[in-house]
Amino acid sequence: MNKAIVLAALPLLLFATACGQTRTDGSTGATASPVDVAAVDAIFADFSGSDTPGCAVAVSRDGQTTLTRAYGMANLEFDVPNTPETIFEPGSVSKQFTAAATIMLSLDGKISLDDDIRDYLPELPDYGEPIRIRDLLNHTSGLRDWGSVAAIGGWPRTTRVHTHVQVLDIASRQKALNYPPGKYYSYTNTGYNLQAIIIERVTGKTFEEFSQERVFGPLGMTHTRWRDDFTEIVKNRSVAYRPDGEGGWKMLMPFENVVGNGGLLTTVGDLLKFARNLDTGEVGGPEFLAEMHRQGVLDSGQQIAYASGLFVGKYKGIREISHSGGTAGYRGFLTRFPDYGLAVALMCNAANANPGRMAHEVADLYLGDALAEPTEIQGVEVSDQQLAAFAGGFRDPRTNAYVEITVEDGALHAFGQDLTPVSERRFETEGGVSVEFEDAGNGGDAPGGRAIGGRAAAVFTTPVADPVRLEPVDSFAPTAAELADYTGAYTSAEAEVTYTMAVEDGALAMVDRYGRSRPLEPAYRDAFTGPLGTIVFHRDAGGRVTGLSLSQGRVWNLRFERLSSPRPATGGS
Repeated sequence: MNKAIVLAALPLLLFATACGQTRTDGSTGATASPVDVAAVDAIFADFSGSDTPGCAVAVSRDGQTTLTRAYGMANLEFDVPNTPETIFEPGSVSKQFTAAATIMLSLDGKISLDDDIRDYLPELPDYGEPIRIRDLLNHTSGLRDWGSVAAIGGWPRTTRVHTHVQVLDIASRQKALNYPPGKYYSYTNTGYNLQAIIIERVTGKTFEEFSQERVFGPLGMTHTRWRDDFTEIVKNRSVAYRPDGEGGWKMLMPFENVVGNGGLLTTVGDLLKFARNLDTGEVGGPEFLAEMHRQGVLDSGQQIAYASGLFVGKYKGIREISHSGGTAGYRGFLTRFPDYGLAVALMCNAANANPGRMAHEVADLYLGDALAEPTEIQGVEVSDQQLAAFAGGFRDPRTNAYVEITVEDGALHAFGQDLTPVSERRFETEGGVSVEFEDAGNGGDAPGGRAIGGRAAAVFTTPVADPVRLEPVDSFAPTAAELADYTGAYTSAEAEVTYTMAVEDGALAMVDRYGRSRPLEPAYRDAFTGPLGTIVFHRDAGGRVTGLSLSQGRVWNLRFERLSSPRPATGGS
């Protein structure tokens, strides 16, 4: 991309205003002077060319739009530029609109947020305790993500036209939940698709009709609708793209008729209208606002950051309520800073865009010196020997997923980032993630006692959900005979798929029915990692391998039964 074009020749912007406003509520610190539009343009420099897809952004203060800009191309084949009126999909930003419709229905008295979802969805299995509609709103239902199950079955999203019939079918085939409802938080699209289905069954209207009547129409969101039929013509819609790896682009569209989890067609201007209503409650009233912002509470009593399609937290010391999203090649981010009346809506049609980062950079220009001064984590000295003692493999006991903590360039590294030591045993990142190692010197089974090879367990904490205690595990280097124990066919009725485990070039591989092979890496005894997640083989009392379970982020312990006769055990426990 020619960056000379970026700022000079092609600010593809139909109109723009960029002025700060004086606050009337007594808050201070946010800029009251005009924002430099060139500074905004610079944020989008990589998406401003005539040969690249791009973004649209809009900013409001106290409900008044102060900036609208657009960059790059809506359609690369026909040289159509993005404009502030271009229609995009903001991915999971859509969830707050689904939550709003569900809450509106509850305020109508047609449902209660504490109802068992099986009252409306009898196709779902009885797991022994109710899943409340509120659990769907907060991602505390334990329901597996249908898209992840479909991907395990060989059909990831964007590879098949998925519908709500398939969503409900996949959900109804799950013999187990990830966890008992309310015990943990795990993000799952299933809960938001089921809300859309419940609304249709209760009202007798389509989800689109109800949303237009109760949400979009009253808020004047005239450019917004659900993409419940991907074949329909949508005027002014951008095409979504992904990088092709060779400096160009390929289309990546959401060819599916699944909505509620995503699937919103909208403009940045319409997103700001909804954001304003989340401040004022003009549509819905105080009860609506309270429910939209009510954060989930786990059975343990811990409050999580997720409310009804909204993440509640802080950004540089300022209260922020936001959500990001991505569907196929579309990306989106909608954020509000209620104490300053500021909202930023941003959508892109480029899969490699980072809308959260760019939206925050725009917000920085408006919030000015209201932002807390960045403070570096005050690290302490930890010896190389101690760092090495912490490094190694760990197992999440809830999911059996494998996590590796390493030492890289003299720093502890995990979860894709460096960890700064703030004490001899506690490490943190600037994003609020922490890892605290327990005292491994007590021995035995006492809390904090000695673990594998003298290594301690590690408590992993994020600002979003509940802490996870990671247990240390020994590394595993299986012999040829041990690898042979795992070979054979394994089937899952829940994912409607059969995989064959085979030894290829001295390593275990997972082969699908089309002969496509996925290599697996040993993690800990009887456990391997691969493109689909962590695979753990199960043995009977005689030590023979009888099945396996597969875990990834949104699917925990999906069971596969072994079809071929188990071989006599040669190893394992």
